[in-house]
Parts: sequence; C-alpha cells; structure tokens
Amino acid sequence: MNTCRKTVNIMIAVIVPCAWVWMMTRGSGSLAATGLNSLKYFTVLSNLLEGLASVLFLRSARSAARLKYIAGVAVTLTFMTVMCFLGPIFSYRFMFKGANFWFHLIVPLLTIIEMLVLDDREHSKKDSLMAVLPLLVYGSFYMGNILLNGPGEWPHSNDWYGFARWGIPQGIALFALFCVLTYLGARLITRAAGRLQRR
Repeated sequence: MNTCRKTVNIMIAVIVPCAWVWMMTRGSGSLAATGLNSLKYFTVLSNLLEGLASVLFLRSARSAARLKYIAGVAVTLTFMTVMCFLGPIFSYRFMFKGANFWFHLIVPLLTIIEMLVLDDREHSKKDSLMAVLPLLVYGSFYMGNILLNGPGEWPHSNDWYGFARWGIPQGIALFALFCVLTYLGARLITRAAGRLQRR
C-alpha cells in the first residue's frame, strides 16, 4: 500500500467515527438525528461502512479490497444523491451543515479520489453487482417500512428522503432506478480509474 493511499484511509477511519459521534450527540443539520436514530439514514450507514472498510484495509489491503470498493460505491452514491437530488430539494446549505459536511462532502470526495487515482485493482462486473447490495437492502427496508406504517408526517415521517412523495409505486421505481444507476456508476468508476492510472 502506497503512503498516499494509507494516509487517505487513515483520514477516513478517523473522520467517520468522529462525525458520527458529532451527529449522535448534536444532530445538527438536515437529514440528521441524535443517538442510534441516526442509523436510519443511508448517508450514515454508507459512511460507517466506508470507515469500517478503511480500518480493515489498513490491516490487510488484499482481503478488504472488495469491501472497500463496495463501500466506496455506496459513499459515491450518497454524494451524487446529495448533489443531484437532495440538494435541489432541501438546499445545499443544509445538506452540508454539521456532521453532514463530513458525511455528504469530505468523506465522499476522499473516497472518490482514492477510487479513481489510488485503487489499482481492476474490479469485475461481479464486484459492481455486489456494490448494489447496500442500496438494495436499505431500499427494501425503507420502502417496506412505508408500506407497513405509511409515510407518516413530520416530525415522525417514515419518508425522510421524500422518495414516496409522488406515490408508493413511483418511490419503488425510483429506488429500482437508483440500483441500476449504482451498478452503472460502479462500472464507470472502474473504467475511469483504469484510464486515469494508465496515463
């Protein structure tokens, strides 16, 4: 493992738990919650997965390489969702407030840089399919909760991301679209990384 990649992983391994503690104790910012309730957000879960993957990668780069890729794709999805979907709805000012400054921006940017420039492993289509699993599992629980308990109303909404605001079928279709885009994004990252590193 080169020094630059080791440094990036150390930074991620330190930032993620610190930002999570900040959110759990203060809960400031949009799409944030105190205590373990913060775990309802894909942002938090994907960043925690990336933090765990970074710790494991520092211990054994070879055995954690696939997990690092899967976590990296999940965090990249978080970043793209914020920039293209949630930011225009809730405003970027609130998306980057409090602990989410680190979860929505800094950790994803560090992760994307690592994946594009520092990851020299060529990930397979199977790896890319596995990278969809975190979103698929999360989306199943998210939409399942709405189907069982309804979308609810603020401040006790079960649809905190607003995916079902246009209807349950549309929300399910939107999650399915996100799964497809996640796979395509994973393949794009792999190809872009290969081209950048061959230069």
